[in-house]
Amino acid sequence: MKKTIQVQTPRSLSPAASPEQAFAESPLGAKLRAVLSDQATSPANRATADFLLRNPVRATAWGIEELAANAQTSTATLSRFARTLGMSGFSALRAEMAEVLQSVLQPVEKLRGVVQRQDGTQSVVSESLEMALTNARTTAQGLEPAQLARIAAQLAKARCVYVMGFGLSAHLAGILALDLQPFFPQVINVVEFGGTEVAAGRLMNIGKGDVLLAISFPRYADDAIRLTQYARDRGALTLALTDSLASPLAAAANEVLIAASTHPVLSSSSVSALLVVEALVTSVMISNDGHVQQAGRLTEAISAYLYSPKKQRSTRGL
Repeated sequence: MKKTIQVQTPRSLSPAASPEQAFAESPLGAKLRAVLSDQATSPANRATADFLLRNPVRATAWGIEELAANAQTSTATLSRFARTLGMSGFSALRAEMAEVLQSVLQPVEKLRGVVQRQDGTQSVVSESLEMALTNARTTAQGLEPAQLARIAAQLAKARCVYVMGFGLSAHLAGILALDLQPFFPQVINVVEFGGTEVAAGRLMNIGKGDVLLAISFPRYADDAIRLTQYARDRGALTLALTDSLASPLAAAANEVLIAASTHPVLSSSSVSALLVVEALVTSVMISNDGHVQQAGRLTEAISAYLYSPKKQRSTRGL
C-alpha cells in the first residue's frame, strides 16, 4: 500500500529571504518537510529530504549519480524517494525542483554580481561583511509585523515564558530573556550557565499555558531540538528562531521565525538572528501601554548605575 505524505505547513515569514527558504515554502518543499518531520519515515528518506531542502540549487544541476554521491545515498534510494512523493522518478523530481527555483534565483544572481564586481584581491573578511549585510537585508524584508504582533500577544498571555539556546545561541537567548524580563511576570533562561541537565530540569514543569522560545542555528544542537519537542508534547506553545524551514528545530515548533545565517567561514552568522530578537522585543514593548510605565520603572531602578555627566562633575572635586 502506497504511503500518503501528509503536508503540514507551519506559519512562517514571507517573502522568502533566500532560495532555500523560498523552495522550502513551496508546495514541493512542504512535501519534503513532511517527510523530514515524519518519524515513521525511513532514515534514508529523511536524510534525502533534508539534503534536498538544504541544497535545492545544486541538486537540480547534478545528475542522479552525482547527487547520490553528495547526499551519501544510492541512486535506487533517490528513485524510490521520488516515487514516494508521487512522481514517476528522479528526473521528474529534479524537473519540478528546477521549475520551483526558476522564480527565486534572482537574489542569488544579485549576490553573485556583487561579488564579481569586486577585484580579485577581495578578502574573506570583506566577503563576510557583505554577506552579513545581505543576511540582514533579506531577513528584514521577510519579517512580518503581523506575526511579531501575534507572538507578542501569545507571550503576554503565557503563564511562563521560557527562552532556550545552546552554544552560541545561548548568548542570543540571554539577550532575549534579559530584554523580555521587565515586561512579563516570569521569564526563564533555560540554559544560562548550565548545560543539558540544567536545561531539562528547568523545563520539567513546562506545560499548557507556557511558551518556549527556542533558538538554534547550524550547527544545530540536538538538545535544543529534543527539548523543544518535549515542551510541545507537554502542551506548551513552541516558537523557533532558526535559519530555515529545513532546520530540524522548525519541525518541533508551532511558529517559525527565520533569520538568514549564511557565512563564508563560520558555521552560521548571528547578525540577522539579533535583528529578529530586537524586532520581537520592540513588538512586545509597543504592544501594551503599560509597558511604557514598566520601562520607566526599570530606568529608575538602574539609574544609580548609569553614566551621568552631572555625576561626573560632582566627583571631580574629590
